[in-house]
Amino acid sequence: MTRADLNEIALACQAKHAGLGAFNVVQLETAEAIVRAATLADLPVVLQISENAAKYHGALAPLGRAVIEIAREAPVPVIVHLDHAESVELIHEAVDLGFDSVMFDGSRLTYRQNESTTAQVVRHCHDHGVAVEAELGEIGGKNGVHDPTTRTNPQEASTFIERTGADLLAVAVGSSHAMTTSDAVLDIELIAAIRAAVPVPLVLHGSSGANDATIQLAINAGITKVNVSTRLNRVFTTAISHMIADHPEITDPRTYFQAGNTRVRDEVAYLLRLYAKGELAPAGQF
Repeated sequence: MTRADLNEIALACQAKHAGLGAFNVVQLETAEAIVRAATLADLPVVLQISENAAKYHGALAPLGRAVIEIAREAPVPVIVHLDHAESVELIHEAVDLGFDSVMFDGSRLTYRQNESTTAQVVRHCHDHGVAVEAELGEIGGKNGVHDPTTRTNPQEASTFIERTGADLLAVAVGSSHAMTTSDAVLDIELIAAIRAAVPVPLVLHGSSGANDATIQLAINAGITKVNVSTRLNRVFTTAISHMIADHPEITDPRTYFQAGNTRVRDEVAYLLRLYAKGELAPAGQF
């Protein structure tokens, strides 16, 4: 059994100026591919199920329980994490199911509401041995709107962590969710300023919008946990599209999924090494 503690692993990565890869799971096969990649890279990994993914499946429990079982059988440390939960009730369900960590997304609330609700979530989760990631400064793009102008204030972030007790903090530093291009400009100086003001590991959402060299700079400046979703969706969809175009006679969806998830596995293995060790791929490989 190799279930892991997000807080412990993130703090260890922070101390080494290394990144921790966190990848969103939409279907069961995604989780399997990600764990295979982590095994190849011999590195810890975070499997994330978002509130939107739970809505897609109609409930959190079926996919959540399956992913927990995959984590238990993995030969490397695997953290099962609830991502972008705006529902406190869903967080309580994740805790009851056995998730290792949760993210409470109160970024759409007022600062005071975000602070007070996050503190309540932290108390409940810590009572059950579950780590909490919070967000301060809304990271755009969840509804298809890419607004990279929001910024997290370092001193406000310091006060927020002190008052809430959150274990990790997602920060707004120029990235945006669901970007299909890699031209986001991250505020590296701001990342360093927040890192200097905040003792807990920092989280970058919307990493798919930044190129690999920029992500390296962000990790060096103070980002620890790097969330990835759209990038994997893109390589998965591309691989399946090519398979269908090249082999129209194939009707078994397992064949399509195998092609897509093999590509996901390779991409995740590369990203895990990039975040942890700074190994950029040769030009044109990825």
